[in-house]
Amino acid sequence: MTLADAEELLGPGRPHPAIRMKGPDIDGYPYAWGGLKLDVTRRAVSGIRIQLRPGSTVELPAPVLPGSEPVEATVDREELVRALDAAGCEHHVNDRLTFGRQSSILARPGDVYAVFGLPGRDDDVPHRDRPYLSVMRTYAP
Repeated sequence: MTLADAEELLGPGRPHPAIRMKGPDIDGYPYAWGGLKLDVTRRAVSGIRIQLRPGSTVELPAPVLPGSEPVEATVDREELVRALDAAGCEHHVNDRLTFGRQSSILARPGDVYAVFGLPGRDDDVPHRDRPYLSVMRTYAP
């Protein structure tokens, strides 16, 4: 999908500051629609991610989440793993993104990465010692 196609579907995106400074031909930086970020390479979508901040809400464009009301952004790692298991979705620990206080899983067949971390000092979460989802990401083929 081209960036123009994405903007036709989602409306104008908010370009990353690097794009505003260096122009639209700089690669690898995202355009944003609330919590939805589309990475752009050669003016085509090269990656899709949803950024979350535990203890807050996230807003996604209506074509992504009909109704476009903000939704809860606090997703406990174990809660997501249980939901994947219940749906019969294959998933594995992603060793490349699991280190320190961060962990990651890769869900198949969609090749969606989920990255988790312990909450920040200002994050309003029910359990301070549990990892929460911070980003879900996939790359365009």
